[in-house]
Amino acid sequence: MKLKLALIALILWATTSISAQEISDTSFGKGLINFVAKDSSFSVKFAPRFQVRSNSSWDYNGNQYGSPEHNFIVRRARLKFDGFAYSPKLKYKIELGLSNRDISGANAFNRNTPRYILDAVIMWNFYGNWELWAGQTKLPGNVERVVSSANMQLIDRSLLNSRFNIDRDLGIQIRHKTKLGRDFLMREKFSVSQGEGRNVSEGNIGGLQYTARLEFLPFGTFKSKGDYSQSDLKREEKPKLMMGFTYNYNQDAVRERGFAGAYMIRTDGTIYETDQTTIFADAMFKYNGFSFMGEYAKRTADDEIATEIDGITPTGDIVLTGNALNLQAGYLFKNNYEIAGRFTTVSYEDVTGDLPTKQYTLGVNKFIVGHKLKVQSDISYTSLDGNDDNITFRLGFDIHF
Repeated sequence: MKLKLALIALILWATTSISAQEISDTSFGKGLINFVAKDSSFSVKFAPRFQVRSNSSWDYNGNQYGSPEHNFIVRRARLKFDGFAYSPKLKYKIELGLSNRDISGANAFNRNTPRYILDAVIMWNFYGNWELWAGQTKLPGNVERVVSSANMQLIDRSLLNSRFNIDRDLGIQIRHKTKLGRDFLMREKFSVSQGEGRNVSEGNIGGLQYTARLEFLPFGTFKSKGDYSQSDLKREEKPKLMMGFTYNYNQDAVRERGFAGAYMIRTDGTIYETDQTTIFADAMFKYNGFSFMGEYAKRTADDEIATEIDGITPTGDIVLTGNALNLQAGYLFKNNYEIAGRFTTVSYEDVTGDLPTKQYTLGVNKFIVGHKLKVQSDISYTSLDGNDDNITFRLGFDIHF
C-alpha cells in the first residue's frame, strides 16, 4: 500500500510537471508542486515531508543509571495536498501518513486497516468572516496540538499534549473572527464531531463530541500565522499575544481518552460509556526572537472506572483523568540558532493508578530554511513520583518540500 501511494505521488508530480499550465512558488519549502488551472478554477500544492529521530534513554533507580537504550525512527513521513476548488473561498486539505507511527492503531472499528488518512477536510468561506469546515481534521483544542508537527520548537510535543489532547476527529466546524478594536481580534471556533478519533469507519458507538474555543489577540495578528507556529522565526517587531480557552465535552465516550486509548469493552461484548470533559487554557507570546507558550489542561469523567453491565464489577479499564501544566520558552539568535526550554508537570486522579510526573527539557535548534529544513536536539530529565528518574537525549532533522 505504501508503494502504491508513493507511485501515485510520483505520477501526479510527473503529470503536472509536464502538463501544468502555470507553475509558481517552486522554491524550496513552498511545495514540490504548485499548480493553478489556467481558468483559476482550482489549485493543487503537493508538499512531502519527513522527520528522522535518534533517541537515547537512561533509567535511574535511585542508585545508578541502567544501560542506555537507543533507537532510530522515521517519526513522521507524510504527503500533503492543499489548494482550492471552484473558488478561492472553497479550500481543501488532504494529508496522508506513511510512517509506522502515522498509520498504527488498526482495530475492529476501522476494519483493521492502517490509518493512512490524517486530514481530509474542506473549508468554505461562505459569508464574510464565517467559515464552515467539514471532514476529518484537528479539533480546535490546545494550541500545542494544533501547531503542525512541522513547526515545533522541540523534538516532539509535551507530556500534557500526549496525555490530554483531543486530536483529530470526523465532523463539522464553524469558525468566525471578530474585530473588537483597531488591533484587538477575537476568534470563535465550534465543532460537532463523532468523538472516537480519526479513521473510525464502523459508525459512532457512543455519543457525539462538542468543542468550543475562544481566542483573543489583543495586539493583532502574528506574522505568517505565527500564533500557530513555535519559535519566533519572523522576529516580531512588536509584542504579539494569543490567549485561548477550549471546552470539550465527549458524550458517552467509549475510549479511555475519548478520541484515543483502548475501547472499554465488557466481557459480554458491549462497550462501557461515560461522559468526559476536557478544558484547556493556553497562550502564545512572541517578540523580537523570544517566544513563550503556556498551557493548562484538565480532564474529568462522570465515572472513571469502567464496569460490567451490572454497574459494579470493574472491567479493568479506567478513563485517564487529571490535569497538567506545560511552560515552554525559547530565544532565536540572529544566526538562526535557538535555545529553548520546557517544564511539564502532570498529575493524575488517584483512581487511574498513574503516578505524578515532572519533566524538564532543554533544546538547541539550527534553522537552515526556517522550519522547512532544520536540525534539532534536546535532553529531558523526567521524574516519576519524585523517585524513578529518566534522562533522554534526542537528535533529529526535518525536511519539508
